Amino acid sequence: QVTLVESGGGLVQAGGSLRLSCSASGSIFGVNIMGWHRRATGEQRELVASISSGGTRNYADSVKGRFTISRDNAKNTVYLQMNSLKPEDTAVYYCNFKNYLPATNNYGSAYWGQGTQVTVSS
Repeated sequence: QVTLVESGGGLVQAGGSLRLSCSASGSIFGVNIMGWHRRATGEQRELVASISSGGTRNYADSVKGRFTISRDNAKNTVYLQMNSLKPEDTAVYYCNFKNYLPATNNYGSAYWGQGTQVTVSS
């Protein structure tokens, strides 16, 4: 079992910045992936960015060049630096974590944080 605790959401004007943090605790394996998904009201949840324990990053096209994902493996913490925020970035942002399971050659079950609200005003 893995517990994720998020922080850093809030209200910001368009063009501003926010930094989200998510710390994982519990059954943390050496190889894993952490990331952020978001869900706007009335929309499906979508991947924003992810980063593996080895440093491989993936971004949604809509945030490339504006958001930067990073992690501190020693602290089991992932960060999302969000710059040049737009009103369409408004959503609940959820931290996600998966352990890699060598026996299955795949990642295990997903764990989710409680979500943190990001609101960007125009």
